[in-house]
Amino acid sequence: MAKLYFNYSSMNAGKTTVLLQSAHNYRERGMMPMLFTPKLDDRYGIGWIKSRIGLQAKATIFTPEDDLYEATRNQLEERNIHCVLVDEAQFLSRDQVFQLSEIVDRLGIPVLCFGLRTDFQGELFEGSKHLLAWADELNEIKTICHTGRKANMVVRVDDDGYALKEGAQVEIGGNERYVSVSRAEFKKVFYGGRRIKFIEPVEGEAPEDESGQAEKDSDSLL
Repeated sequence: MAKLYFNYSSMNAGKTTVLLQSAHNYRERGMMPMLFTPKLDDRYGIGWIKSRIGLQAKATIFTPEDDLYEATRNQLEERNIHCVLVDEAQFLSRDQVFQLSEIVDRLGIPVLCFGLRTDFQGELFEGSKHLLAWADELNEIKTICHTGRKANMVVRVDDDGYALKEGAQVEIGGNERYVSVSRAEFKKVFYGGRRIKFIEPVEGEAPEDESGQAEKDSDSLL
């Protein structure tokens, strides 16, 4: 039976890698996934989902005004679809989460959403809020804070590593702008004014793009 899944985490937990691996698994079995990605995240070119370990796939872009149910139904007229995968699901609107539930309930197609739960102020994103409320199954993809604890929150930092407490909820960035931390560390950094420890890339770990620069994390933040 088809279900609506929400796979959530803080940054650097490998959400995009899991999504792309899931898409590969469907294709390997002769089944066709449909991928959605938000238009606002264009760091790798509009309409591409790319992980920081080098996996990538073409996807259908969406804006807050798009109807994801109708987009999927229209694709069904051209080809069979066995699964819908949504990257950066925190950017979904309330209506779009409802539309995804309609893909499950009316079309019988499973929908797997991957995204952040909270923003840099510790507040739920709109898409995440309604996925937490309406999804059939919730799955936390875990990663760790530099303290060794589980990281379940994220902070937006300035060039000196201090938490930014104000600003637009949506601001795309990677490790140079956002750091995943535990709740306890979030309190110390966001409320206590402590300087955060930046993530240092492991030598040889991140693949290089055509310009010779290491990839930035594909987990976009707000």
